[in-house]
Amino acid sequence: QVHLVESGGGLVQAGGSLRLSCAASGRRFSNSAMGWFRQAPGKGRDFVALISWNGGNTFYRDTVKGRFTISRDNAKNTVYLQMNSLKPEDTAVYYCAVDFDARELYSGSGRPDLYDSWGQGTQVTVSS
Repeated sequence: QVHLVESGGGLVQAGGSLRLSCAASGRRFSNSAMGWFRQAPGKGRDFVALISWNGGNTFYRDTVKGRFTISRDNAKNTVYLQMNSLKPEDTAVYYCAVDFDARELYSGSGRPDLYDSWGQGTQVTVSS
């Protein structure tokens, strides 16, 4: 199986930037899609971004388009989420996940149930 560990979260002021990383270990995996989700206190886990194995296809939640960029470095087994122009509404625990058969990539629906493995999350807090 694949073990995922997120890092890079922290406290920033509105308008600032953070880059989240998700490192995968345990085994090599190919043809998988990687996604980022977030969950605010008392809220559900919401889709943020998705990227295909080769990085050629990406999807974003409407509220982060133009501000967030998902990327991956397969040589390092790592996926990134660059977050710019952060807003207080972005405050949440951010999780990365892997979809081994890329079902989520093809659905394009941001469904968390299609992902096979999840990290433990990293806290992002954006102050006003």
